Amino acid sequence: MSTPGTPAGPHRPLADLLRPRTFDEVVGQDQLLGQDGPLRKMIEAGRVLPLVFWGPPGSGKTTLARLLAGVSDLHFEQLSAIFSGVADLKKVFAAARKRREAGQGTLLFVDEIHRFNRAQQDSFLPVVEDGTIVLVGATTENPSFELNGALLSRLKVLVVERLDQAGLKKLVARAERHIGRTLPLSESARETLISLADGDGRYLINTIETVVDLADPDKPLETEALLRLTQQRSPSHDRAGDQHYNLISALHKAMRASDVDASLYWLARMFAGGEDVKYILRRLVRFASEDVGLADPNALVQALAARDAFEYLGSPEGELAVVQAVVYLSTAPKSNALYTAETAANRAAKRHGSLPPPANILNAPTAMMKDLGYGEGYVYDHEAEHGFSGQNCFPESMPRQHFYRPVERGFERDVNRRLAYWEKLRRSK
Repeated sequence: MSTPGTPAGPHRPLADLLRPRTFDEVVGQDQLLGQDGPLRKMIEAGRVLPLVFWGPPGSGKTTLARLLAGVSDLHFEQLSAIFSGVADLKKVFAAARKRREAGQGTLLFVDEIHRFNRAQQDSFLPVVEDGTIVLVGATTENPSFELNGALLSRLKVLVVERLDQAGLKKLVARAERHIGRTLPLSESARETLISLADGDGRYLINTIETVVDLADPDKPLETEALLRLTQQRSPSHDRAGDQHYNLISALHKAMRASDVDASLYWLARMFAGGEDVKYILRRLVRFASEDVGLADPNALVQALAARDAFEYLGSPEGELAVVQAVVYLSTAPKSNALYTAETAANRAAKRHGSLPPPANILNAPTAMMKDLGYGEGYVYDHEAEHGFSGQNCFPESMPRQHFYRPVERGFERDVNRRLAYWEKLRRSK
């Protein structure tokens, strides 16, 4: 790409040419660079602390690390955990020690730091602790899952947010000032360009460079022509990373909140991102028991039917059955009584140990077992008045427990009446 004011020499990508040279040029990240932001405080104090930037691709993590090196006149060293190993780290640490002896510190920026294994991460501990390096990591994955505890305890985690529309528009304006002309895009194509970026500043600038290099500057592109030129981008999604868990969490919470429209949106996001539909279905089956339960017994039937329908039809036809299940679960009455009952029963089982069942509810297939009292006093409930014996089925040394507490919603309202009726009979006996 040839741009006005660019000196002759090797090609430099537009993203590199537009990289901020000062913190004031950074777009977005007010939570870090605002008046009370942690980075702003480091800048004002002139001291950089070991930290890790956690945020999506193209949000400015590398740029922030480079700018931090200038805060305390630190030598900037950069590594990628994808291409580096222990040998590379040893060389960097040795060079940093020599600089330290000469009176200069080193800021070591490690991109994709979560890609280092446990042993490689442990190698940072002594050089971080004695101040040989100021470690600044960057990761797109949740540090609490991907970094070992010893290293994470020595780093401050700073969240770098995806760029919003206002920030992306600032980048477009900055690019246009740099190239000296307006991008050849219609108004709708311009909005599509912002949408395609999906919060990724690097992708936005790279797409702008493609438009400048390949489009006719005198014929503004419409939306369809822009999509053909740049190839339409799928929404950001990582089937094994944070996006995977964030989106299924959003779907689950939206269904729990009975927000059917939000549930459909998050489901569509997962479809568009290429999520494994069988994984979604497994979560729906779980939701049917965990969050609806007996408030609507048909919820589990619907979830399992959606699984069967998808396996029978495949994609894309079978996805409508998944939509049906999501709508049903979102609009069903909610109850977590089964989940809380399971939790309480498990807790009691652990607390009381291996207590034997009461003898009256044990079978006695042998004469010896009959002599020991197995089955003695057992009442066959179907022959009892009201079809209810009221006999104790808990261990004899364990007080009666109350685990299942149905809510007054949906079918569980009827279950509640039955339990109350049986409890009344039990007391009368």
